This record gives sequence, C-alpha cells and structure tokens, in this order.
Amino acid sequence: MKKNILNENIINRKSILSFSDKPVSDENIKLLFEAARWAPSSYNAQPWRFVVTRKAKDKLYDHFYSILAEGNKTWAATAPILVLSAAEVLDTKNRPNRFAFHDLGMAVGNLLVQATSMELFAHQMGGYDVNAARKLLNMPDNFEPGAMIAIGYKGDPNILPDDLIIREQNPRIRKKIDEFVFAGKWEL
Repeated sequence: MKKNILNENIINRKSILSFSDKPVSDENIKLLFEAARWAPSSYNAQPWRFVVTRKAKDKLYDHFYSILAEGNKTWAATAPILVLSAAEVLDTKNRPNRFAFHDLGMAVGNLLVQATSMELFAHQMGGYDVNAARKLLNMPDNFEPGAMIAIGYKGDPNILPDDLIIREQNPRIRKKIDEFVFAGKWEL
C-alpha cells in the first residue's frame, strides 16, 4: 500500500528572484498550461486566461516588463517569460462569477506544481499597472487581470542587489496548520 506523503513539488516550490536568461522550450511552456487546463472550476466554467510573452520572441514582453512596479523590474529583467493571468468575472449571462479568482488560483496552482516538477520557477506579482495591462491587451470588461507571472530557470543570485540576495536566500516560512484550520467554529 502506498504511504500518504506530501507531494515534494508543493514543498519545493519557491518564488525565486534570480532567473537565468535560458529560454524555456515551446514544449515546456505548453506543459505548464496543460497543467493549468486540468484545474477544477466552479460549474466547469474554466474562467482563466493567460497571455504568454517570451523575451526573445515577443514585442509584448517589453510592454509587460515596462508596466511592472520598479521593485519587480529589478529582479524580473532576466526572466525569459512573463505571463499575465486573468479571470472571467462575468458569465455568459453577465452575472458575477464570485469563484472566478478562486478558479484562476487553482489553475495557477497547477501551473506552479508542474513548473516545479520540471525544474522551472514561477514568481507571481501583484506589483504592476493593472489599468495599463487592461489597455495594452484591450481586455474586455468581463475579465479582470490577476497576477503577472515571471517564469524561467534558476539563475545566479549574485547578479541581484544585496537586499534581494538576502531575500532570495531566506527560507520559505509558512503558518502552522492550527493558525488557519479551525474545527466547528471560526477562531482568530
């Protein structure tokens, strides 16, 4: 009988700051989004969308990079892929889909686990100009931008400024389960 253990790709996932400029193959990019495709979603709506840009191939990459917050530009400059995630927040009958971002998160979670299994890293960012992204992509009103995601292979952290080297080398810290799982009632 197989012993129940936590998937090591969940444990080993990390949002790195030092990306190699090594390109990611089309095949590997497709595998990342194949993993996202299989995420569960409310009513099987699959409300996620992803706009993928590659540094070496797409002019849109430079536009995505230009709308990042300055702090993210410092480390994301070498990432070979930038992705904008989005959620369809209104359904086909123009009703709010209150699970859209939950479902987008499930798809991104699958992508992150798949990336880790392939020795790729993905760093999600909220620090970007959301309105500029909407305008740049002519995004319809029934969609809302999610996170910008840098994807690539691990690079040399020594190329980073000192404060980011320290941040890169910090261990991942997570709350204890009893801080966020409650039995029978809400606890603070």
